[in-house]
Amino acid sequence: MILVRINPLIFNSLKFMYSLFQFILSQRSIRYSLLCVLTVWTSWLIIIEPSRAIYNLIEHWEFAFTMVFGSMVAGATSMGGGAVAFPALTKWLHVSPPDAKLFSLAIQSIGMSAASFTIFAMKTPVEWKLIRWVSLGGIPGIFMGTAFLAPLLPAEVIKISFTMMVSSFALILIHLNLTKTERKLTIEHWGKREKILSLVVGLMGGMISGLVGSGMDVFAYSVMVLLFGLCEKVSTPTSVILMAINAVTGFLIHNFILGDFVTPVSNYWLAAVPVVVVGAPTGAILCSLMKRQMVVWILISLIVIELLTSLLLIPLTTSVVSAGFLALILFTSFYYLMYRTKLRRA
Repeated sequence: MILVRINPLIFNSLKFMYSLFQFILSQRSIRYSLLCVLTVWTSWLIIIEPSRAIYNLIEHWEFAFTMVFGSMVAGATSMGGGAVAFPALTKWLHVSPPDAKLFSLAIQSIGMSAASFTIFAMKTPVEWKLIRWVSLGGIPGIFMGTAFLAPLLPAEVIKISFTMMVSSFALILIHLNLTKTERKLTIEHWGKREKILSLVVGLMGGMISGLVGSGMDVFAYSVMVLLFGLCEKVSTPTSVILMAINAVTGFLIHNFILGDFVTPVSNYWLAAVPVVVVGAPTGAILCSLMKRQMVVWILISLIVIELLTSLLLIPLTTSVVSAGFLALILFTSFYYLMYRTKLRRA
């Protein structure tokens, strides 16, 4: 009698799982994402050997756990995984700021690339001409930021300046959304001026990424939204692809030129790799399903978290406060200028 009652339940459960499996396989983006996951997981197990890979994952499970949320943020927004990784690593896991920056950059080279692969598979609208020119400027930019600027500037000053940069952008973004300004789905005019501007944006964004392990995405995003008037639903996946290219470039610089990608950061990275290759594409898929306003307010919420964690983590010395105040004034003026320029073009 019990078997008679259980069998229909088991049958219906199996039927549901089969239907779900069929639905998953019918989605092109999910199929490509699964292929990417299987490829990375297989490579991960083969290159470092299964037993060592599993042992390292268990030993450094905190980094993998942190990047569950961090990778989804990276794929779904323009803030990048570093917005979650850096404060979590420095405060919770007690990792030094330079190592946290290096980890953030290295892990985004995997997660953002996987998210970009999914964005391509979904045929999500992105601004490819902007990607080409910004990325071209981003290559020398991240090298300059990593090799020359980072050793000269105090880590606390760099971090507070980045926080003020994104916080000032949030202020303008809130105002922009309250005014309900019309958005574009593509950059209609693309001439010499736009190309030069994109190169400069890439150069500056690359330098920011070289300094803090993230930043190309949110800086380019701010220019796309404020100056070019692009819709956030187009700007977000575009910024993800830009950060993927920049993160891979930065990772190669650290690994093969500077030679500072060593233990323990490499072990942290290996523990998080199998997680971000799932989380970042998931974030990209979720972003494609969300409405524009939701994308905006999630980004603003993340910036608020960035601001609060920075104020809690960074020692507020006179030099740090002065640098933060100066950065806030400069970037607010810069963003407002872009905002007004775009309005005059509309």
